[in-house]
Amino acid sequence: MASPCPTLLLLGALVAFVSRSAQAWGSPKVVRKFQDIPETYVYVQQALWYAMKEYNKASKDKYTFRVMKIMKSQEQVTDSLEYYIEVKIARTMCKKISGENENCLFQQDPKMQKVAFCTFIVASKPWKFELNMLKKQCKDA
Repeated sequence: MASPCPTLLLLGALVAFVSRSAQAWGSPKVVRKFQDIPETYVYVQQALWYAMKEYNKASKDKYTFRVMKIMKSQEQVTDSLEYYIEVKIARTMCKKISGENENCLFQQDPKMQKVAFCTFIVASKPWKFELNMLKKQCKDA
């Protein structure tokens, strides 16, 4: 009768290999970790435009928000270009139904003012014209 130990060891090794492979498939390999880059960099601006579009779409507020200040911008290279952006955003005077956002003035009425700090991570594949939100976290100021 064969001992169950070699079979169990083989099974354990196989499970470890498969779980490690599955983890590698689910998370892209980091080629270059997040590094500071200028906020004026075109792909940072594109990622921020996308992040704000997604933020406003998901927001239940009837007014749009736009960026007041970029606090930090970083880029990481994986199978895509990932942008980590920390921003201060504020409510504008434009209602969502107008479709306008970039040229909207910030709320002047103290009762209507609302400010938040947000962290966005946006994956960009500019060679495919793809943008994808990886993280969106905001808290009221």
